Amino acid sequence: MGEETRAKFAWMDLVWLAFLGGLAVLEPIREPHKQLILAAIGLFQIFERRLIAAIGPRGPSYSVIVKILLASWLVQHSEAMNASYAAIGFLGQTFHIRPATGTEINSAYWPIYFLPAVTAATYFDVWGTLVWATLTSLAYCSFLIPSQYEFYLTEESVTELAIRSLFFFITALVVNRFVTENRRQRLALEESNRRLEQAQAEARRSERLAALGQLSAGLAHELRNPLGIIKGAAETLTKKVQTADPVTAEMAGYISGEVDRMNSLVSRFLDFARPLSLEPRPEPLGPIVDRSLQAVNARWPRAAVEVERHYASELPLVPVDADLCEQVFSNLALNAYEAMGEKGGRLRVSIAPAARGSRQGVEVRFEDSGPGISPELREQIFNPFFTTKKTGVGLGLSIVAKIVDDHHGAITVTSPADGAGPGACFKVFFPSG
Repeated sequence: MGEETRAKFAWMDLVWLAFLGGLAVLEPIREPHKQLILAAIGLFQIFERRLIAAIGPRGPSYSVIVKILLASWLVQHSEAMNASYAAIGFLGQTFHIRPATGTEINSAYWPIYFLPAVTAATYFDVWGTLVWATLTSLAYCSFLIPSQYEFYLTEESVTELAIRSLFFFITALVVNRFVTENRRQRLALEESNRRLEQAQAEARRSERLAALGQLSAGLAHELRNPLGIIKGAAETLTKKVQTADPVTAEMAGYISGEVDRMNSLVSRFLDFARPLSLEPRPEPLGPIVDRSLQAVNARWPRAAVEVERHYASELPLVPVDADLCEQVFSNLALNAYEAMGEKGGRLRVSIAPAARGSRQGVEVRFEDSGPGISPELREQIFNPFFTTKKTGVGLGLSIVAKIVDDHHGAITVTSPADGAGPGACFKVFFPSG
């Protein structure tokens, strides 16, 4: 792709040089200043995008200004008259000029002013295009007012001058409309590609969840039987050697405790693998989120977390399983608390109507002020057994994603919208129908 882009730019550069070179060849060599101005226009046009990128937001304005100045410089050095006092044709009409040194307004190079007008049309909106086209027209007409010239214009010549000026506006507006439509289509295509990539990522995640769910179910069932046997043997051993050999009894207690921990892990595997039995009812999401926040806050009484609630008014009811959704929101809030740690921070929870493609629904956002999640990890965090915590097995967000998927919703993670600190923003979308 990079080589194709470079080749395209090189080809366009050659075209520019060819046309400007043609203008330079048509001029007599005794006037080298015109060739120099044409070379300056060509070089600026070739390096324009790089200069704009280096300058920043004001780059397009500077570009148009430079082109107006170069165009005026070229027209000013154009020879369009005889070197003696005479009656001269101006724009097809006759007028007199004193002294007889030449008139730039009638230069054959006057169409060079289309260059800044078209440039403005490619970078600015319609109002900006009109402003720059006006300045371009004024720059061209300014050659009528030097104090050393005395003009006698007819009504027809003034009309022709006005027509030339109006063509600056017409050309600029036509180009601006084309560029605006092209930009709109490009943005629409980029949005479609983004949604397609997101849908593909969600499909891949669902496939991974399904495959790993089947694996987890089989593995959990195979582990439960030997774990039960080990636990029973450890308890029996503890009873027999508790008084005779305290060390052996202590080791048997460790075995029993670790078996309990493994059983808990197996139960989580089964929760992840077991098909969910949803009982959806039209529910307001606000009370469900509030219950989740209260439960998590009770588990973290020492955390100085400031919770901000921003719930839109007149939210539609959403068909959800309230218990499972409370599990989703509790997990997201708990992750936010853990990410911010004992130092605390800010957790912003917002609920608002949203649309995802053609589907209407409600979106719940959890934005924390923690360290955030790097872009390369954002898709992996929903995979089973993936975790960045020192403790845990990495099933919490996998179960959350599974619950949301079973509700035909969507969950994504981005950076906070307000850009205040790194943080993370989890967005959960539930369709309203």
